[in-house]
Amino acid sequence: MAQDGSLLTKKKISKEKEILAGADKKRRIVDFTGSTGQRYLRTCFIQIFEDEVHHTITSSQLFHPGEKVAIGASGGKDSTVLASVLKTLNERHGYGLDLVLLSIDEGIKGYRDDSLETVKRNAAQYEMPLKVVGYDELYGWTMDQVVETIGKKGNCTYCGVFRRQALDRGAKMLGIKHVVTGHNADDVAETVLMNLLRGDMARLSRSTSIVTGDDRSEVKRSKPLKYSYEKEIVLYAHHKKLDYFSTECIYSPEAFRGSARSLIKQLERVRPSAILDIVRSGEDMARLVPGESASSCACKGQKAPVPAISEDDIAGCGSQSGGAPGGEMAAMDKQLRENEEHAGLEIDVTKKIFENRQGGKGTLKEIPTRSGNPASKGSNGPRQVLGNCKRCGYMSSQDICQACTLLEGLNKNRPQIQL
Repeated sequence: MAQDGSLLTKKKISKEKEILAGADKKRRIVDFTGSTGQRYLRTCFIQIFEDEVHHTITSSQLFHPGEKVAIGASGGKDSTVLASVLKTLNERHGYGLDLVLLSIDEGIKGYRDDSLETVKRNAAQYEMPLKVVGYDELYGWTMDQVVETIGKKGNCTYCGVFRRQALDRGAKMLGIKHVVTGHNADDVAETVLMNLLRGDMARLSRSTSIVTGDDRSEVKRSKPLKYSYEKEIVLYAHHKKLDYFSTECIYSPEAFRGSARSLIKQLERVRPSAILDIVRSGEDMARLVPGESASSCACKGQKAPVPAISEDDIAGCGSQSGGAPGGEMAAMDKQLRENEEHAGLEIDVTKKIFENRQGGKGTLKEIPTRSGNPASKGSNGPRQVLGNCKRCGYMSSQDICQACTLLEGLNKNRPQIQL
């Protein structure tokens, strides 16, 4: 049952009430599931939800027997449901996993300190060990101090970078090489839209992967709830009477993600399947990124290897047909290659200017091509190589990782203590 903290907003309460309004207590019928909108008995809904997560796990080969896995636990509905489902499926299907809760304390008073109490209760309820890693321990800063220094605008960038690195460093402290997070279909769809609006196709490919990292990486991550709707997760937590914390972060209203979330919710009202459609479209677009491929669930039973940042070219559960659009993509790739071969025979009149000369003669002058990234010319530009940060040792494609770069700026602006 949700724990209503002192900062629980009316908007958040009304949102969950709207989702739970579809549950008929007398008949024990759930009014919503997935993109179909079908009605199921409560017990059937719970079974279907768990079976779908099990299908995602097995078809994508997320785990192997005896693996030690850290669950990124925030105390919210997503991570709480993920911990509950993994415990249930691990016992039911014999995954043979050693599950541990890993929680990050960002140092936000009135929010994270309260949610950590929920995580501690979850650890006792699910009989799982708990490891808490704090920003102040890793970086010497709490998010309250960061916001006090830079303001609320852009603070989510700092928190996102710090949190991703903190999860990896926390896993290394535990000797764990696999972290699972509670990202759901709504989260992935939001990320797809955000990267499209930014024009960041490389990040789009990574964000649509159900697994990032491989045996060469220090820590790999996976999203077992990638194809689960947020509404399904709320209903599952409600009917299972799970203990979770439902307060939104007090700094999140300033985040760009909120705009993408609002747009997706509007689209979902018009087309219930919009969320998984966006996820599937993001996977398809990611396959067009040179050298990248999107990860998806191997619905046809093919083996799904785990590359550094993506998986093989297989249609995911978000696909309505469940089939792989391999023929379409192969045809498109062939067409693109043919276009490149004939490019030398074509003249782009939009890049030429005719200049009149004396005697009626003229010459053609080429206009330089305008590019958003002058450093990368063509699709075969230099690729980034994963190494380690020279300061903290964290894996990075740059000499100095993004977290250390942000910390350098913060430390310059840190108020000097008067002695």
